[in-house]
Amino acid sequence: MNFTRWSARLPGTQRRAAARAADRTTAAAAPAGGGSVPAARAETAPQPGIAVPALGGLCVHDILGQVPALVAVVHGADHRLAYVNDAYAALFGPRTLGTPAREAVPELEELGLLPLMDQVLRSGRPRTVKSRRVTTAEPAVRHGYYTFTCSPIQVVVGEGEDGPRHQPGVLVFASDVTDQVEAAERLRASERRQREAAVTLQRSLLPQELEQPDDLRVAATYQPGGKDTAVGGDWYDVITLGAGRTALVIGDVMGRGVRAAAVMGQLRTAVRAYARLDLPPHEVLQLLDGLAAEIDATQIATCVYAVHDPNEGRLVYASAGHLPILVRDPDGVVHRAAEPTGPPLGTGGWLHTSGTVPLGPGSSAVLYTDGLVERRNQDIDEGVAALERAFAGATGSPQVMCDRLIRTLGITDEHDDDVAVLVLQHPARTGHDAELFHNAALELLGGVEAAPRARAFASGVLASWRFPADLRDLGVLAASELVANSLQHGTPPMRLRLRRTDRRLIIEVTDGDDHLPRRRRAEPADEAGRGISIIATIASSWGSRRTPGGGKAVWCEFALPATASHL
Repeated sequence: MNFTRWSARLPGTQRRAAARAADRTTAAAAPAGGGSVPAARAETAPQPGIAVPALGGLCVHDILGQVPALVAVVHGADHRLAYVNDAYAALFGPRTLGTPAREAVPELEELGLLPLMDQVLRSGRPRTVKSRRVTTAEPAVRHGYYTFTCSPIQVVVGEGEDGPRHQPGVLVFASDVTDQVEAAERLRASERRQREAAVTLQRSLLPQELEQPDDLRVAATYQPGGKDTAVGGDWYDVITLGAGRTALVIGDVMGRGVRAAAVMGQLRTAVRAYARLDLPPHEVLQLLDGLAAEIDATQIATCVYAVHDPNEGRLVYASAGHLPILVRDPDGVVHRAAEPTGPPLGTGGWLHTSGTVPLGPGSSAVLYTDGLVERRNQDIDEGVAALERAFAGATGSPQVMCDRLIRTLGITDEHDDDVAVLVLQHPARTGHDAELFHNAALELLGGVEAAPRARAFASGVLASWRFPADLRDLGVLAASELVANSLQHGTPPMRLRLRRTDRRLIIEVTDGDDHLPRRRRAEPADEAGRGISIIATIASSWGSRRTPGGGKAVWCEFALPATASHL
């Protein structure tokens, strides 16, 4: 067999390996005390006085026998075995030459290389198969991964009248890549562990159980990206604010991994803290904007913060670079919440503003992150339009609607982005259910007759709602104290509103002054200052907030006993 003819057609990696083996052979053949030059590098000029043997004089068996890779040579249509080197024999054992490959080297068939060798013979082009696992029956022999390259060659099979007879053959060259494969697997395992840690952190930072307001039905779904995708910073939350009002929030921290999840957790905690201040949505985002820059100036987050007030039948919201809220009317028509939308959190220098969208009984809304609607091959507006169509036809409970939207938008376990969806419904109540929800309001004109009128009104309303006597007395006392506080410290217009749900009684007084009351310790000689303390003592909870356009609302709640909640 002619090595010169082989080496001319070997891929570069094989030529370099053969050249290194030839260098070692040349060095061994050089005279004592003499130098050596790479025999396979024709561009290097030999030094004077140093013998350089011709490449054609080298024994191909000696050269390939010193190559650390596995080498096998076959020829003919049935791939008869012509040669295996020492490394090959050490791994698979001795092989019988002249036998078809299916019998002589069955391991090549098990590795699926025989069809590849057929292609090489037909096309005359090398083919490579990467990272095939090689096993042997000998337990003492190390198993590993090899990259196999099959190259076309001409093999001398005998002598004819006109000289050597050649036959097309294939040189099978296998490089040990076990270390690289194992290193890659260790890296993948490390990435999996990091992703699992990020997913665990992400899920632990999300609400384990959503708060369920009296007047809304809510459900949410979070799905991390596919197993090869680092988890992101999507989050959502539902926060009951008191007086029947509910805050709903959804956001997305740009970036991936534990860092994004940690930033998300801090922002979600901050949202809950700011929500307790009962600020307008745009003021909450304004505070979050400054906080996001302090947490990590390199991280940017989008967010929608909305507040639902069942008394007004609307959703007041502010958006920091987030996708629009979708609202479906009772008749099934879907609307996008219009502007205003400000830049993402963490950018600074922007004054956010609040917008309003109707959300009365029978309406539903969906808040979502971009993973639900964004695709690489289409504009995001097309995704939002697809969500609108899916939302228009979605029915059932909020959780059923979440699941249906996920399926309809084609979100699978292999989806390449995190998805968070929050669905809320303001149900239209009828029958016995409607009897558990009532509203009553009284306009207070001021003057000395306002307090008696408020007490009489509250007593009559609570009696008509068939509350127990002790709860009725507490309600009348709370209404009297709130009205007295408003008469003393507030300005017209003043209004008393009573509301009952299936779980609580809410008493609220509004006036035109925006100074919020605070609880303080009254001294024995003080003639005032005890009203809020009385409210805080007898009620389950109380609070105050500024109202749009100026003024304030002060409210308190009483949890209904089981008997009263089913009247």
